[in-house]
Amino acid sequence: MSIQQNLNHIKETLPEHVTLVAVSKTKPVSDLQEAYDAGQRIFGENKIQEMAEKHEILPKDIEWHMIGHVQRNKVKYMAAFVSLIHGVENEKLLNEINKQAAKHDRVIDCLLQIKIADEDSKFGMTEAEALKILQPDAFSELKHINIVGVMGMATFTENESQIKSEFSQLKTIFNSLKKHHVNPTQFKTISMGMSGDYTLAIACGSTMVRIGSSIFGVRNY
Repeated sequence: MSIQQNLNHIKETLPEHVTLVAVSKTKPVSDLQEAYDAGQRIFGENKIQEMAEKHEILPKDIEWHMIGHVQRNKVKYMAAFVSLIHGVENEKLLNEINKQAAKHDRVIDCLLQIKIADEDSKFGMTEAEALKILQPDAFSELKHINIVGVMGMATFTENESQIKSEFSQLKTIFNSLKKHHVNPTQFKTISMGMSGDYTLAIACGSTMVRIGSSIFGVRNY
């Protein structure tokens, strides 16, 4: 199937309240253009430099999401254009995003990455660390960021009940954090679910899914 057919097929399965992020990391610009021509406007990349290069070439109405691990020293390369940063895993990173966004007179939307997986390789913060970030006194200093929700990655396993339990845990944490947010109506995104488990993620409360291989085929390395 073509990229367009894959996209249409996935969109037909998504409820209206769920946003599709087409994960285009490692894919050539021609693939992204094909998805764009099929109506896709939100693309997720996991390397800042690659995203910046694609942003230069592709249409300017694309929303770029940074879905990978973010190094603080590279935030400046995307601060002018990134729409949403999924992987905010600590306060230092949040401060850096705020600083770089200020230079461009922008407010950048961010998701707090919560560690729900068993694996050591997965990044993220605890619920307690997230709560600390949302304290009004700390939060009011950050004029150039909006914390609009949470992101999480389940353990890479065949065990569906474990994945379901981790997704449900993220939904519970989201509900708890929402009560402490200075502007709860802003706090509405739960980014969880990828090609292999997005239907389960949606059943557990996801509002944003990150899908790559089911759209573009197997990743190029």
